[in-house]
Amino acid sequence: MSANVQVKPYEELSEAELIPWIMDGLRRTIVHYGCWFREVEYQLGMEKAMEVEAEAGDAAFAIILKRLSRVLGFEMEDGMPKALKSLSKDKLMELMEAVGTNWLANDGVWFQAVEKRHGMYAAKRCNDTCWTRFSPYEALRIKRLLNLPALPGLEGLKAALGYRLYARVNEQTIEDVDERSFIFRMVECRVQSARKRKGLDDYPCKSAGLVEYPYFAAAIDPRIQTECVGCPPDPHPEEWWCAWKFTLNE
Repeated sequence: MSANVQVKPYEELSEAELIPWIMDGLRRTIVHYGCWFREVEYQLGMEKAMEVEAEAGDAAFAIILKRLSRVLGFEMEDGMPKALKSLSKDKLMELMEAVGTNWLANDGVWFQAVEKRHGMYAAKRCNDTCWTRFSPYEALRIKRLLNLPALPGLEGLKAALGYRLYARVNEQTIEDVDERSFIFRMVECRVQSARKRKGLDDYPCKSAGLVEYPYFAAAIDPRIQTECVGCPPDPHPEEWWCAWKFTLNE
């Protein structure tokens, strides 16, 4: 026997009932975008996926913003919402920090949702694999936005590290070792500091870092080698949470 399902069509939904569907449409668009990138990367490799995404992403965001601007009535200028240009530098920096914090929160809720249902091992495995894609993607987007050359060396990597989303929410330092290498330290880590305030042990993030940092550095310049100086669960001084050494091999 068929269930007696009664669903109102879109046209009969009230204003309050329409809003969740609009928000869910945006959510599905984001997930679909990610599905496309993941499948192109799987089928064609990361390098070709990045080339495709550079074109598709620019086109998609232009189409999305233009259509939303017509419906919502906000002005566009040079492909960007005009309202952004009226904001002060302080407000734009605040907005960028909010973007970075939201990115970190998004990462955290995914980890926790997997951990809750499938355990810590599964969450760490998913997290580490995620970094094999996001880390080079972020590096290559930064490289493109900064207009860095193909082989920008250590100076290019230093610049790129300062433009990561992490750099908006964490405190980090760079110390030159010699002409061929430098050490990057995460002095203040939002995630680890929160755990410390709660009396929890350090989160053992080394397995993710061993993917995240080498992939990022290699995407900026494949000649750069990455070495872990220390990362939880490794012991570390109070002055930093993790440290990584980058060396240029020519």
